[in-house]
Amino acid sequence: SQPTAKTDGHAAPAQPAAAMRRGGAGAPADLGSVLGHPTPNLRDLYALGRKLGQGQFGTTYLCTELATGADYACKSISKRKLITKEDIDDVRREIQIMHHLSGHPNVVAIKGAYEDQLYVHIVMELCAGGELFDRIIQRGHYSERKAAELTRIIVGVVEACHSLGVMHRDLKPENFLLANKDDDLSLKAIDFGLSVFFKPGQIFTDVVGSPYYVAPEVLCKKYGPEADVWTAGVILYILLSGVPPFWAETQQGIFDAVLKGVIDFDSEPWPVISDSAKDLITRMLNPRPAERLTAHEVLCHPWIRDQGVAPDRPLDTAVLSRIKQFSAMNKLKKMALRLLNDLLDEIVLWLFYLFCSSYL
Repeated sequence: SQPTAKTDGHAAPAQPAAAMRRGGAGAPADLGSVLGHPTPNLRDLYALGRKLGQGQFGTTYLCTELATGADYACKSISKRKLITKEDIDDVRREIQIMHHLSGHPNVVAIKGAYEDQLYVHIVMELCAGGELFDRIIQRGHYSERKAAELTRIIVGVVEACHSLGVMHRDLKPENFLLANKDDDLSLKAIDFGLSVFFKPGQIFTDVVGSPYYVAPEVLCKKYGPEADVWTAGVILYILLSGVPPFWAETQQGIFDAVLKGVIDFDSEPWPVISDSAKDLITRMLNPRPAERLTAHEVLCHPWIRDQGVAPDRPLDTAVLSRIKQFSAMNKLKKMALRLLNDLLDEIVLWLFYLFCSSYL
């Protein structure tokens, strides 16, 4: 993240890059072994298939275990993009955290990690049911009770992470996939690339996450696990309205709205949303972390509890339309960032070629 400016004795919010990801300044990486130990060759055990998705650091492929014919997902991380020692530590920690959370029904299961000269490969459970928003749109019938079921799963993952000393730091709907397209409750958290271990009372200062979902204390570079609850509250607001609570045309505008913390409960569909749902959102989006609900307290709230007070009447179809639009916008942004990332890679390679050529 970028340095923080000081104004009136308070830290002004940082202005990180759009992805707000790890990486940047730091000691240059020694691109030897990332995992620190020899591993079998991935291709001796798995056959790689079609591309399933792509992020800033890695590409995910369908892969089939040769011995059993079972399908998995393989996230291949380019070692060339691990620029600093911190980047390498992040990859190691991501794998460690996935093992640490292994066994939770709503966390994607890791199968193994492998390394060759060019890539680190993380083989994990295949989530073939698609993205959360896509499933909501396909279902058609959508109610507060369904939103409560989904939020209960998401906050359940947060509670499990926190109980095991892990802060997720990048919760968002795109990071939850369905293991099975016929089971709405087979939701799995899939991306722990920004997650960290924490100790009680430990303060973090690096600005990471995604703009719509970032907590105000993260922007002010002084935060702990309470930031995950804020993010889950943003997801809940989107699940019930189809739009994020803090929105603007620019990234800085979004950050300004987050810091102001004004929640709109006047626009549609909020007048017909239950008071209990609005009470829960208000408590999750409390700007003071110490007064915010913990993940466990969220799960005890009457709106979110199993057989709780969330009504089952269908939400206005406009909510589904807005969810569809918001999801499409996110996919378009992700595609644009990926194309920009690929273009930058090509430019770096071209400049490297010119540099080398000038010395030949």
